[in-house]
Amino acid sequence: MGREGSFIKRFSDIIIGFCILILHSPILLIAMAAIKIESPGPAIFIQLRAGKGGKPFKMFKLRGMVKNALEIGPNLTQINDPRLTKTGRFFRRLSIDELPQFFNVLNGTMSIVGPRPEILDITESYTDEQKKVFQFTPGITGFSQINGRQMLTPEERTRMEVEYYRKATFISDLLILLKTPFVILSNEGNI
Repeated sequence: MGREGSFIKRFSDIIIGFCILILHSPILLIAMAAIKIESPGPAIFIQLRAGKGGKPFKMFKLRGMVKNALEIGPNLTQINDPRLTKTGRFFRRLSIDELPQFFNVLNGTMSIVGPRPEILDITESYTDEQKKVFQFTPGITGFSQINGRQMLTPEERTRMEVEYYRKATFISDLLILLKTPFVILSNEGNI
């Protein structure tokens, strides 16, 4: 949390990420077992996303769709997407599917608070203005995630994020972190 590249941001990411993984490990293990029971395939879904500098990285999530979802539909989740499993719908509703991203935080490819990491198909068509978002490490939660989530267009999201992260402070990031559970529980902006 705080300014991009600062010691405080990286240190707080490691401490918070480690604590969340330890505290939520029972939930993560139960969720992985539920995924395996409901449908064949791996419990963890790995997808390339655009990271800092636009560099692709492997982002981890709990698999919430059928095994071959990308072969039978679009890269993006749709409203009432038939590829979602029952457990997947439940996990997405409470953002449990995001828990493995804390491993991304520990390895430095993501931060706790930062811009939403987009899929490469979307970032390939970014304008020069939108590419400014690559100056920042993507986050599990962030300004756009608490202010519209998936209801925002990529253009709206990147505009908000570039503006916010240029001026981000430890306190402003802490406020985002504190607001995140309320946004998750309200399911505001989620599909």
